[in-house]
Amino acid sequence: MAFHRFKALETVLSRTPIEVILPSIKVSEFFGENVFGIDAMKEFLSEEAFKNVMDAMDKGTRIDRKMADQVAASMKSWASSKGATHYTHWFQPLTGATAEKHDAFFEPAEGGRAIERFGGSQLAQQEPDASSFPNGGIRNTFEARGYTAWDPSSPAFVIGKTLCIPTIFVSYTGEALDFKTPLLKALVALDKAAVDVCQYFDKSVTKVTATLGWEQEYFLVDEALYYARPDLAMTGRTLFGHSPAKGQQLEDHYFGSIPDRATAFMRDFEIESLKLGIPVKTRHNEVAPNQFECAPVFEECNLAVDHNQLLMDVMEKIARRHNFRVLLHEKPYAGVNGSGKHNNWSLSTNTGKNLLSPGKTPKTNLQFLTFFINTVKAVHDNADLLRASIASANNDHRLGANEAPPAIVSIFLGTQLSEVLDELESKVKSGKMSPDEKTALKLGVGKIPDILLDNTDRNRTSPFAFTGNKFEFRAVGSSANCSGPMTVLNAIMTDQLIKFKSDVDALIAKDVEKDEAIFQALRQCIVDSKKIRFEGNGYGDEWVKEAAKRGLSNIKTTPQALAAFVSKQTVDLFERLNIMSEREQYARYDIYLETYTKKIQIESRVIGDIALSHIIPTAIKYQSSLIENVKGLKEIMNDTDFKKVANIQLQMINEISGHINGIKTKVDEMTEARKRANTINDVKKQAIEYCEKVKEYFEVIRKHADELELLIDDEAWPLPKYRELLFTK
Repeated sequence: MAFHRFKALETVLSRTPIEVILPSIKVSEFFGENVFGIDAMKEFLSEEAFKNVMDAMDKGTRIDRKMADQVAASMKSWASSKGATHYTHWFQPLTGATAEKHDAFFEPAEGGRAIERFGGSQLAQQEPDASSFPNGGIRNTFEARGYTAWDPSSPAFVIGKTLCIPTIFVSYTGEALDFKTPLLKALVALDKAAVDVCQYFDKSVTKVTATLGWEQEYFLVDEALYYARPDLAMTGRTLFGHSPAKGQQLEDHYFGSIPDRATAFMRDFEIESLKLGIPVKTRHNEVAPNQFECAPVFEECNLAVDHNQLLMDVMEKIARRHNFRVLLHEKPYAGVNGSGKHNNWSLSTNTGKNLLSPGKTPKTNLQFLTFFINTVKAVHDNADLLRASIASANNDHRLGANEAPPAIVSIFLGTQLSEVLDELESKVKSGKMSPDEKTALKLGVGKIPDILLDNTDRNRTSPFAFTGNKFEFRAVGSSANCSGPMTVLNAIMTDQLIKFKSDVDALIAKDVEKDEAIFQALRQCIVDSKKIRFEGNGYGDEWVKEAAKRGLSNIKTTPQALAAFVSKQTVDLFERLNIMSEREQYARYDIYLETYTKKIQIESRVIGDIALSHIIPTAIKYQSSLIENVKGLKEIMNDTDFKKVANIQLQMINEISGHINGIKTKVDEMTEARKRANTINDVKKQAIEYCEKVKEYFEVIRKHADELELLIDDEAWPLPKYRELLFTK
């Protein structure tokens, strides 16, 4: 066995489960203790400052500089009581990770002294270097200035000795350089559009909030084995590795008893998460070995996104304490289920109503149908944009891989609700309805809650499914920032609600009674969006053919999918809603393409390195031992006996030679293809070249290497195998 692999396994086998000492208090007694939340603000802020901050959170009002000074002083006092010595503006640049620059709570004073200080200016704004973050051409390298600005709607928190202040991140000229800024703008736009539509049904509704409940899937791998796999350490996924004899085919891991060591890790990171106000509630084994999932309760969308980003950071830190590494890659193991991040999305009002949940009266159910059907129409009209929002080099491996939704965007509603929509379509006519038709329709609408009582099944193969009182966007990748897809979803819903209200108002202006105008507008939405609805198996080849007949897109690769970000329809949409300018959209398009190219480039280089410096030398060495064995047999046997006995060894020698030649030839060809791609200056053309001309070698090289893994002595193989990575407890 290769020395580093032996040492890795030796470390794993000698390890005993790490126990976690749980607090002797209830979760309710420490939940949010490291968050400058409402209770902490009430204690440390003046009544005036508290009201000012709450108005900023609830109504989006500005906090003036004088009040900001008060808030900053109180926030510092609270953080200092928690042991904090530094503060940082915590933001989400377009790298996909979070970023922070720490400053101490002090300033030099006369006489060589120092005073502790944290004022409103430091709270409200900071100036990190913007030149080294992805900007898509918005900033030149020599123009370093960028700004972070406080987001009062997401509470500050303390990690370790640092006060973390959630912020947006923008360029010197005001363009967004982060994920949070467009999301906040989309949420503001959605609030207004949804309230306007709610006024048809309930005049007391003055605010509508998008809610999000994410489900985070991930793998755990022992840290020693992780570092013995250069591909895992460098790319987050295994670029080589033959499937083990036993993988997930018995389905015995899903919802099974959680291994003790994994449980200890989960308890530890859950405690830290709960202290940070992340309402993590659910944990369980996922389908694949060593794959798990955690999920919180629903929260306001912006806060939920922040909490998910924070949770991923916490998970990775805590995992190291337990000698684990967390794999958030969408497809870390070939032939094994990948990991997603299901985004459960809904809308709630200030009156406590979930707009995607049926009510007790025909009126409230008509409101439910209005938002439900408009969601379907929004997805139909912007399916390619939704597909683009979840596109990445990582997610390309997962989508459509027999455990994740396909790249075809469709919506699952369930048989009962599909029948309701079909009935609504057939009964509502373009002209006026008779009193009997209106009564029959309203009675049918009134029965929706009873119908949904038995509508408990859900379609795991659908990328966008209705699950009782919310829509589940299942195609989002495990490592993704939820802001991307949530910005798109909230924006397209805003746009559709604005169009819907315009259509209804136009009918009312023609003396059509309000409810009938709503029914007619809904019927048109149903007719126009019918092709996006699919109740069957999204994994089947039949659906691919059926989707093509319906004219639905099947965009399988990221470079193709990202084109929707800069289509005229998308540019107009985001500019019209004041979410992003055309310049900002093109900048993101370039960043996403560059990120894709760099990931494929890195994987290509790692494949070449492992193949040439690990696998081929091992194969040659093992082949040499076979040759020596054959020579020895030939010396002690006559020709007849030798041919009988040495046939297998000779065959193996030839097979190994074939695979060595195959690997070397294809690695050389891949390297040349990469060099050609690197000469291309156009980001779109370069990404396509990497996708179509470089990436195509990956599986060919891997197939040769994986065949060698089966031929070569297990002790000689240089990389930990799947059976070790997936089944080490």
